[in-house]
Amino acid sequence: MKADFSSMKSLCLLRLSAIGDVCHAVAMVQAIQRQYPDLAITWVIGKIEYQLVKHMPGVEFVIFDKSQGWRSYGQLKTALSGQRFDVLLHMQVALRATIASMMISAKVRVGFDKARAKEGQWLVTNHAVEPLATPHVLEGFMGFAKAIGVNDLTPRWNIPVPAVDTEFANRLISGDDKVLVICPAASKAERNWLPERYAAVADYAVNQGYRVMLCGGPSQLEADLAQNIVQLCKTTIENQIGKTTLTQLLALLKNASMVIAPDTGPAHMAVTQGTPVIGLYAHSNPGRTGPYLSLQHVVSVYEEVIKLQFPDAAIAWGKRAKGDDLMEKITVESVIAQFVKIA
Repeated sequence: MKADFSSMKSLCLLRLSAIGDVCHAVAMVQAIQRQYPDLAITWVIGKIEYQLVKHMPGVEFVIFDKSQGWRSYGQLKTALSGQRFDVLLHMQVALRATIASMMISAKVRVGFDKARAKEGQWLVTNHAVEPLATPHVLEGFMGFAKAIGVNDLTPRWNIPVPAVDTEFANRLISGDDKVLVICPAASKAERNWLPERYAAVADYAVNQGYRVMLCGGPSQLEADLAQNIVQLCKTTIENQIGKTTLTQLLALLKNASMVIAPDTGPAHMAVTQGTPVIGLYAHSNPGRTGPYLSLQHVVSVYEEVIKLQFPDAAIAWGKRAKGDDLMEKITVESVIAQFVKIA
């Protein structure tokens, strides 16, 4: 029996991580809000990811802190005690999310279609989105909005930034500045490009009249990578690694002229701000996880390496390539070629 969503009053969204996926989910949430402006929306979200979207209007956030281990499930159950939602959008395929969903009471529980509902998700849902053979992650998320009757699935983003963070970004990047922001680090070191090649592109940009700014999180891996890039540059570049909050970084990405990044959250943050992104891809399919509005600027060797690793097999859409040296196949020249197209 086909569910009728026109009369729903409350909706819970379960998407805990990561930053890039949360950016995709924002577009879906705001598409739902356009269709159902009076709908009460609760978003169960990770602790770090919450810091990016906590100022979104019309959404109540419930933080799921995975660092608490098994206690996090009890905390979630307590936080949602007494609430029964009309609809749950179960948008994360992970055992952690499957267990978390059991703490959420909802009449209709929407999950992925059978082919994508892994990690036991299909056991805790009673309604599925339409199957999609080769979707971008954002399109897969928009399938949830479509499943509850949303007609306009065009992605748009409005992630509010506090005025003080906008002022911070405006002090660093004024309206007339030509600035290349490089967010060099992904969550796994194997997905990072080589520091000497980042440095070579940075030097090229500086010689073209651009300021170059390194941005990213506070991890030691990112700090070390940034330091290597700075030392290898023949020109002077600015290092903001670990010096910004997520909303300050979002404001900086908005003010940037363009962004270079591997498969990492800030690439998708830049997309939400309408800033062109040169994505660097080797391990994952950019058609699935690339910067959505800048797929034409992706520099990818994924297609090459995945065929080498699986020469006689049909390759699943989300298949990842493995190896510590795959990013070495991305040349400085191919990245500069995309820089020139955007500039």
